[in-house]
Amino acid sequence: MTQPMTLPVPRDRASRKADTLALLATPAVDVWVDTASAAGEPYLVPLSLAWVEGQAVIAVEQSSRTARDLAASGQARLAVGPTRDVVMIDAVLDRTLEVSAEPTLGEAYVAQADWDPRSSAGYVFMVLRPVRVQARREANEIPGRTLMRRGTWLT
Repeated sequence: MTQPMTLPVPRDRASRKADTLALLATPAVDVWVDTASAAGEPYLVPLSLAWVEGQAVIAVEQSSRTARDLAASGQARLAVGPTRDVVMIDAVLDRTLEVSAEPTLGEAYVAQADWDPRSSAGYVFMVLRPVRVQARREANEIPGRTLMRRGTWLT
C-alpha cells in the first residue's frame, strides 16, 4: 500500500513574495507568454525573461504574433517555473521600444536573459507591468496564492 504524499508546510505571504522575486530575477529564466488575437485566438510561446525594476521585459521580433497581440490588446499572462513552484503574472503592456533605444534596459536584459537581441534585426523590447501576481507550490498553497492585486503587492 502506498503512503499518501506529505505536503510541505505552506509558505507565508512574505516568504512567497521573496521566493517569487528571487525566481523572477534568476539568470536565464524562461517565461511562457500567453496572448490573444483581436478575435480571441490564444497564442502561447516560451521566451527569455528579464525582471527589471519590477517589470517583466521580453524581446521579440516586432513582426511576431506575440508583438502584434500585445500591441492590440495590451495584456498578457506569464508563467514562470515548474508546475509545483509556479508564478503566474497578469500584465499590461507598459511600452514597446527598439532594442537599442534604452541602453540601460538593454544591458539589464542581456545580463539576466543571457542573450543579446540588440544584434538581431527587427527585435523590440516589450515592457510589461504586472497587475496581478500569484505563486504556489502544492495544492495547500492555493489559498493565499495572490501576492499582487491591481498592481499593488499585498505584503
